[in-house]
Formats: sequence, C-alpha cells, structure tokens
Amino acid sequence: MKGSDLAAALFGILIAFFFIYEPTRDLYLQAYNKLPALISFLKFAVLATSGEMLVLRIKKGTYLEKDFGLLPKMIIWGFLGVFIYMAFGIFSHGVPALFPMVENRFFTAFLISLLMNVIFAPLMMLTHHLTDLHISKGSGIFKLSTFSPLSLLKEADWEKMWSFVFAKTIPFFWIPAHTVTFLLPTQYRTLFAALLSIALGLLLALSGRKQKT
Repeated sequence: MKGSDLAAALFGILIAFFFIYEPTRDLYLQAYNKLPALISFLKFAVLATSGEMLVLRIKKGTYLEKDFGLLPKMIIWGFLGVFIYMAFGIFSHGVPALFPMVENRFFTAFLISLLMNVIFAPLMMLTHHLTDLHISKGSGIFKLSTFSPLSLLKEADWEKMWSFVFAKTIPFFWIPAHTVTFLLPTQYRTLFAALLSIALGLLLALSGRKQKT
C-alpha cells in the first residue's frame, strides 16, 4: 500500500468515526440545524471532491494530477451542495403538497426523488460537466474571465450526457438512491447524497477498469 493510500484510508476512517461517535455527531447536528447551507457546502466540497480523487486513483493510479484543479473542484462542489440542499427542501415540501392524497411514506419519497431527478438533476449534472470541462481547459484553474457557457455547451459530450448520464444513471441509480435519501431524517439527506456521488463514481470506475481488463 502506498503512503497516499494509507492517508486516504485514515481520512475515510476519521470521517466515519466523526459521524459514528456520538459527541462529534451531535456537534454536526447542532451545526447543521444552525447553518444548513454552509454545512452542505462543506460536506460536498470535501466528500464529493474526495470521491473524484478516489476515481482518479482507480483509473490512473494517483489521487491528484497536475491539471486536476483541487481547489476549483472543491468550491464548485460546495456551491452544488448548496443548490442540492435547496432542491431537497423545495421538493421534499412541494411534492407532498401537490399530492396530499398520497399517504404512503415510501411512495411519497419515490415521488419526491422522481420529480427532483427529472426537473432539477439534469441541469445540475450539466452544470457540473461544463465547469469540469472549463477547469480541464484551464489546466486545473477556473478562469472567470474566460468562462463562456455557450462555447462550453458546444464542446460538451452530448452523446455521453444523454445516452449515459441522463438515460441510465438517473432512472437506474439516482431515482432509487434518492428514494432512500428522502426516507432519512432531514439532517442526514445531503450527507447521504454526497456519499452517493462517491459511490456512483467508484462503481463506474471499477466497472470501467474491469471492462478494460
């Protein structure tokens, strides 16, 4: 095992211990109750970016590349985490109000997940794809002065976005996974969502590596 692998394993253990150990878990709950948007920013900045680094390790044998853009990715994931937190609030309150006749807890969670992933998720996924593309074009730097959504839209991998990201991951992973998410207490939903992004990335990386082998 490389030193970087040991460090990554220790980091994962510390994160798990933080949420398992009652005193630190209580600190998290208190902070989330006071500043949910900020905590969502931090969770996604750390966990989702860590997930990308794990995927890179599986694919290329390293956690960081020269053009990876660690800080820009963390900031973008953080802001995406805030928008995800907002979307969770909007859909978890709005969907039950639209369908008051649905009293089954599981089916309500499914409806929330379905509508959120059909309405909000494609835009969020496309935004993430475009910002990643811009970081890659900037050699690991997010240059605001050259950020052009229109030109990036022309360079986007639309075949992959439509045939795989939208048509496969949304119905076969995200809708079922977020059904479980909306069965959880509110304070754990964005945490679970961040962990899901890691899980999906690892599954895809391992699947791609197995096919290559």
